[in-house]
Amino acid sequence: MTSGGASYMGRFAPSPTGPLHAGSLVAALASWLDARAHDGRWLVRIEDIDTPRCVPGADTLILQQLAACGLRPDAPPLYQSQRGAAYQAALDALIGRQLAYPCACTRQDIAQALAQAGQPKPRHGELVYPGTCRHGLHGRPARAWRFLTQDTEQNQPPAHVGHGDTAIDLIANENVRWLDRRLGAQQQNVTRAVGDFVLKRADGLWAYQLAVVVDDGAQGITDIVRGEDLADNTARQILLQRALGLPTPRYLHLPLVLGEDGDKLSKQNGAQALDVGAPLAALNSAAQVLGLQVAAAESLADWLAQAVQQWAELYTPVKSVP
Repeated sequence: MTSGGASYMGRFAPSPTGPLHAGSLVAALASWLDARAHDGRWLVRIEDIDTPRCVPGADTLILQQLAACGLRPDAPPLYQSQRGAAYQAALDALIGRQLAYPCACTRQDIAQALAQAGQPKPRHGELVYPGTCRHGLHGRPARAWRFLTQDTEQNQPPAHVGHGDTAIDLIANENVRWLDRRLGAQQQNVTRAVGDFVLKRADGLWAYQLAVVVDDGAQGITDIVRGEDLADNTARQILLQRALGLPTPRYLHLPLVLGEDGDKLSKQNGAQALDVGAPLAALNSAAQVLGLQVAAAESLADWLAQAVQQWAELYTPVKSVP
């Protein structure tokens, strides 16, 4: 088990809104195992851009919980709250290519526009942005910035888009396709499923989609191992990667730990803080979710070594970066 190898770079990216729980340990363990099984490096990124939701000291607690389970990153953590200049540079690049535009719409505006078009929001779905501000703000103040996706009505770039070949190819892409290492072949038409999505929010905070793509590119991430609930974000992130000239990592989306209500286990539905006083018990529970059956171990290091071997057998090692 080594931490060397330049061909694989993985990461675990928790939000410091509280301590780790059983569900977040599954993602942390899987990403660590995948990196070690591929003789790669493993990083921790603290995704603290949504500052109103962040809990002071939660980042330190998370790192302590990981260390107690033997999951130590190969470099100091990266904090998204310190990365505003990089996100602004990426947004400026998209604006310069006319692939991002200001938006004046509130959620109520979007809901009303969809209702008038006979497209009410699905019960558990997203508000699909109808492109209201694509051709200008019409005297209204800008609230946010959005990424320009495909024009589904004419299958052509809107009039204000530059006519570079790359821009046209990006916007005219009907479906984004990718291969998930667990879920198999995936595809999504981002315009129909989501619409032009937010890059910078109305409150001035950076949107997750832009921040995660910029940081994955800056850190040289080759493999993203995360919960299955985030699979729906992948197509948007691939579009941004293409627009910013960044490589697309490989993806592996994991089974979720569910709460008593049947939804994803989270702090919102009563997930308890991870008990790091008994790390082997916590790791065994996480391993079972991942389909691993690690034998009784005399030490944490022995348990982790067994888990790495099982993971390597379950997920064929990846030898090269696409």
